[in-house]
Amino acid sequence: MFVKRLVSLLALVVIASLLLAACGGAAQPAPAPAPAATEAPAAVEPAATEAPAATEAPAATEAPAEAPTAAPEATLTAEEQAVIASAAAAEEVKAAEAAGKTPIRWFVGVGTGTSPDQVAIQEEVVKDFNASQDKIQLVLEIVPYDAGRDTLATQIASGAGPDIVGPVGWGGSNAFYGQWLDLTEQIAASGFDVSVFDPALVDSFQTEEGQVGLPFAVFPSAVYFVPEYFDEVGLEYPPQNYGDKYVLDGEEVDWTWDTFTEVAKRLTIDVNGFNATEEGFDPTQIVQVGYSPQWQTHPNYFGVFHAGSDYIVEGKEKGSFSVNLPEGWKEAVQWAYDGMYGEQPFMATGPMSNSPEFGNGNLFNMGKAAMAVTPLWYTCCLADFVNAGLEFQAGVLPTDAAGQVHGRVDADTFRIWKGTKHPAEAFAVLSYLITTGGDKLLPVYGALPAIPEKQDAFFAKKSEQYPFVTPETWEVFKAGLSYPDAPSAEQWMPNWNEAFARGDTLWDLLQNTPPSQLKFDAEWQKYLDDLNVIFNK
Repeated sequence: MFVKRLVSLLALVVIASLLLAACGGAAQPAPAPAPAATEAPAAVEPAATEAPAATEAPAATEAPAEAPTAAPEATLTAEEQAVIASAAAAEEVKAAEAAGKTPIRWFVGVGTGTSPDQVAIQEEVVKDFNASQDKIQLVLEIVPYDAGRDTLATQIASGAGPDIVGPVGWGGSNAFYGQWLDLTEQIAASGFDVSVFDPALVDSFQTEEGQVGLPFAVFPSAVYFVPEYFDEVGLEYPPQNYGDKYVLDGEEVDWTWDTFTEVAKRLTIDVNGFNATEEGFDPTQIVQVGYSPQWQTHPNYFGVFHAGSDYIVEGKEKGSFSVNLPEGWKEAVQWAYDGMYGEQPFMATGPMSNSPEFGNGNLFNMGKAAMAVTPLWYTCCLADFVNAGLEFQAGVLPTDAAGQVHGRVDADTFRIWKGTKHPAEAFAVLSYLITTGGDKLLPVYGALPAIPEKQDAFFAKKSEQYPFVTPETWEVFKAGLSYPDAPSAEQWMPNWNEAFARGDTLWDLLQNTPPSQLKFDAEWQKYLDDLNVIFNK
């Protein structure tokens, strides 16, 4: 049985490769493989980045209903399913060309889009598009998430890459840095109206390579908070309009990270009811923390929220790359470390956070944090929170000392491979997917539309899910779209997967090691030194 299975798989690989090449993919020189494109997918917390669980959840790996080349009793691996999907797409491309149409392959598998309910809607959108005109044949190629990056890397390296890839977040896109088409020419030629989007969102897709994407599925960030916990200690709620003051001890103050920190300390409560600012507070017996950086614990995330976005890589080629993390990012991570192990803590340490009592890391959902800063996708999964009889609202993000807001917007979109032979037709499809097609796709992706006039329907569904949330809270999230991280906190770095994972390793060390056993400055320098090595491998 093993030999039969292996022979069948090898046959499929050969067939798929030949079909893709025959469809014209390998007729031109292949672009240089993207940095890190062939690396294994990075381990990502339920937050993304790339986009986290809600936008980048691993896909189901069920076998197709019919798998004629495999034994009926066999369970297909993700790699086998990917081969079958690619071969089927190649056959559809050949049929479209024979019918005199321009085939455009849409590759799904490096982000969301692989669950059965999503597959069904994507197939429906493909039918809608193909029925809307008679020049282009849109071909859907869905591979399991677990095989997505390797499959795409192989196709691109062979010159047989798909025309369109997505939806995919910043992290998934940057694993294939250098492979995306600059859309500037196509936007101008087609007359596509980018003014339907917030200009800040459009600009966030502008990189040194050009306009490599357009807004589609967006997840702005905000300060989630539990009103009940604020009422219990007599604190005002966080502001819900950018620019508003906060009232602390009867005086109006700016809603800065310093103010946020003071509020978080007063909301950190021990078993005896003392808060972190009071004499008698016992940091070993905390029952509620004031703040949880819910799934936003990478150094890049802390840095962006506190100090703002910046390009963090210098150099143009391997051997000359160097890390350029702003000093403000170091200060932001130091702030978080002090928040766990300082004299007046306001965050959970690693042992505390990872305990079952604190939700195994999901503190806010467990009702163990009074505030959390995280993107909108977190509203997908607050069942434990609601079942506990709790309610949440959202406030605006704090500012830095200079009054500047530094937000973070997780964003999924569609990319066009720069090796496409049909850029105009590919852009026509992309335009359809992010507008008309998006009306069906975005609800099943669980994403907020980037087009403002289409956002009310999304929040209406959220209000059904959380009837206690006020309209003002949903407006907070809308306002957050004006503060994207550009460049993204998940921006490209050489050897992206390994470099990003090194940041996760640093945070794991910090949250689990008290100052008596760790020198922060030394560990930060080691982090920078390691990044310089990783960048130039």
